[in-house]
Amino acid sequence: MADEQQQVFQLQRLYLKDASFECPGAPDVFLQEWKPKVNVQLNNGARRIGEGNEFEVELTVTVTAKDEKEEKTFYLVEVKQAGIFTVKGIEGEERAQLLGAYCPNMLFPYVREVVSDLVAKASFPQMVLQPINFDALYQQQRQQQAAQAEAAGETVQ
Repeated sequence: MADEQQQVFQLQRLYLKDASFECPGAPDVFLQEWKPKVNVQLNNGARRIGEGNEFEVELTVTVTAKDEKEEKTFYLVEVKQAGIFTVKGIEGEERAQLLGAYCPNMLFPYVREVVSDLVAKASFPQMVLQPINFDALYQQQRQQQAAQAEAAGETVQ
């Protein structure tokens, strides 16, 4: 019991890793009626940094606004927000959920702010990303992985 490792979870640093904004149809898009179809894509990943207990978690959000017929793109914005987290004494499923759901949840408000700022600076109407339930997304991803593993196991037999 004296050898029990203490659990540590610490945020070391948050940073904007990449941000881009494209408005391919400017200035003509500003003369069109503003009725966009908006598509939001989300991706996140985690990787160990070096040999220690530090992990980089990266959250990527891509927002595309097109006209109603999806012929012309009003804008395309992509933001990669990242953080360095120390995770010590937490292993297996608990660590996977921490890195796959909890950390992206911490990063999301920063991504949301950058997307909103970039869209506003391009003089488009405000874009506020809706809250995201990263725990539910993580559980859904785990269920899909389990179903795929099960399906692969059935075909091997």
